[in-house]
Amino acid sequence: MALCAPSVFAMSDAEMDSLDSRFRIEEVEVTARSLTKDVIVPQTLKGAELQRLNALSVADALRYFSGVQLKDYGGVGGIKTINIRSMGSQHTAVYYNGVQLGNAQNGQVDLGRFSLDNMEQIQLFNGQKSDIFQSAREFGSAGNIYLTTRKPYFKENERVHVRAQMRFGSFALANPTIGVDVKLKESLSLTVDAEYVYSDGKYPFRYRRVLPSGETAYDTTAVRQNGDVNAVRAEVGLHHYYRTTGFWRVHAYNYWSERGVPGAIVNNVWRNGERLWDRNTFVQAEWQDEWFNRWSTRLLAKYANDYTHYQNYDKRLLPSNNEYVQQEVYVSLANKVRIFNWWDASLAYDYQYNALNRANLLVEAAPENFSRHSHWLSAATALNIKEYLRIQASVLMTSIGNSQLSNDKYKFTPGAFLSFRPYPAIDLSVNAFYKQSYRYPTFNDLYYTDLGNASLRPELARQHSVEIAYRLSNRKGLRTSDFGYEIAANLSYYYNRVTDKIIAYPKGQQFRWTMLNLGEVKIHGVDAKTDLSFYLPLDFTLRTRLNYTYQKAIDVTNPNDSYYGHQIPYIPWHSGSVVVGLDWKSRRGDHYGLNYSFIYTGERYSQQENTIYNYVQPWYTHDLSIYGEWAIKPVWLKANFELNNMLGQDYEVIQNYPMPKQNVRCTLAVKY
Repeated sequence: MALCAPSVFAMSDAEMDSLDSRFRIEEVEVTARSLTKDVIVPQTLKGAELQRLNALSVADALRYFSGVQLKDYGGVGGIKTINIRSMGSQHTAVYYNGVQLGNAQNGQVDLGRFSLDNMEQIQLFNGQKSDIFQSAREFGSAGNIYLTTRKPYFKENERVHVRAQMRFGSFALANPTIGVDVKLKESLSLTVDAEYVYSDGKYPFRYRRVLPSGETAYDTTAVRQNGDVNAVRAEVGLHHYYRTTGFWRVHAYNYWSERGVPGAIVNNVWRNGERLWDRNTFVQAEWQDEWFNRWSTRLLAKYANDYTHYQNYDKRLLPSNNEYVQQEVYVSLANKVRIFNWWDASLAYDYQYNALNRANLLVEAAPENFSRHSHWLSAATALNIKEYLRIQASVLMTSIGNSQLSNDKYKFTPGAFLSFRPYPAIDLSVNAFYKQSYRYPTFNDLYYTDLGNASLRPELARQHSVEIAYRLSNRKGLRTSDFGYEIAANLSYYYNRVTDKIIAYPKGQQFRWTMLNLGEVKIHGVDAKTDLSFYLPLDFTLRTRLNYTYQKAIDVTNPNDSYYGHQIPYIPWHSGSVVVGLDWKSRRGDHYGLNYSFIYTGERYSQQENTIYNYVQPWYTHDLSIYGEWAIKPVWLKANFELNNMLGQDYEVIQNYPMPKQNVRCTLAVKY
């Protein structure tokens, strides 16, 4: 678990990645900030702030971002997917160390399998990130999530770091992790991380349903069954940096899990016949360099092999025993040239090949093996007019070829981004963007029995967004005064319009979905977020993060439909979160902290028709944690205790999938 890295806001993401991989100032917090250069300000969790959250996985941490809806089926092993600004999870791209995580079968990435223990930073961008030096594919999504794993940092004369951690808690949770960093040469280092997760998933819950008349239909207390998980994650990274501009790195990842799939609780029927086995393996490489201070090149390559085995012997459901094997090959070449000091341009091309084999749930008309060739070609430019104005524009050509289609599908999607700073001496900016994104149906959407719909049409999304961003700080230099503060506030209004929107919602079984085009959806929303830090006398620090989201996402396809103008499924009108942390640092370097978090999701509906029969109640949770860190050189120790859902709230993120009540987690960690 790494200590907090310096914050340098004047550099691009690519330059930051290059710089923070070379230099690290341990145990010193750099507090001076320059004006932010982001055209669209991202939401970020990193370093110590990320570790302080009451979160076990990446999915848990993303709940604290505004404009985000998380689908969570409960427990440690429950599948977790993300939805940004009601655009749908397939419009959200997830990048792992700069390369997109893919799933041609269903287009969804289970964020529950990515641990926070080796995560250095999580960023969420609406539209796209502000640096035009990126792969072509990154221009194609409505929202991007970037997961950056921990990089190795060494002090002088250090060659090896070892980290070990043990987490245990409610529902028989056992979660050991271990990591090793080795400096092979001055510019070459190796990282190894491994993790094991076990939980029996048996948590008590209350299942209560009230009829529209107000009469209680049933009120039952039971224990969740078939929610166990048994998972192993292993990662290896090799990092090499040369000169002052070039680097390459290789990363290998493997995840294996067996878990129960706890089905929906309906009419006092406890489903327990479904099992799911996953194996996700990929190897990816990145190389980047710069010449003549004008030209930069970035090359990405990846091979992924994923295996899924779904088994169901529940007599109340359709028996099935299905296996899926996916393979993916991906390459990307991006170039950026600085024409003038105020004008940059970039060109990128991506190619991806996907194959789906041994899938025995295909319709009769479909062949046994599926393959898909995808191409992306992007051109972008950025103009920086002193400190007043930043303009970016891009266009992306997407070509999706598939052996089941008579013709390749082409689509051109533009984007335009603007950031205006009326007073350069003040960190106040007005940011806006317009962007189109294109989403082609997945294999599952189109072809699979009992859930596929071969007549699905591709989605076209149009995003409009206006944002006001403000930062204020009285901290100067590397040392804190007796009192200091930092304020960062953002207010965004957005209007999204999705044509032929594809939606999926559970059809009795967690692993299966019903797919359909809604035709047209209009989404109006407001995101408000504030980060406040107060640096108090006696080395106390008070930090607060506030998020609020309002969304009106309605179906406007056909005025004759009974659900015309209704809120689309599982999108709340109101949601938000509050995180408050109080930290104290002693003169010898020990840390102690107390953290409280509150998450709220308002009322919503589980089906297209907003009737009382489909109404889903609001839910909220209160979480509390306390931690201590001690530096007993050359060893660093940490202990953390979490009390989650401390008031024992009964709630469901997805209807009929009850979530855990009050539960605890304890973590003990050591670093050498």
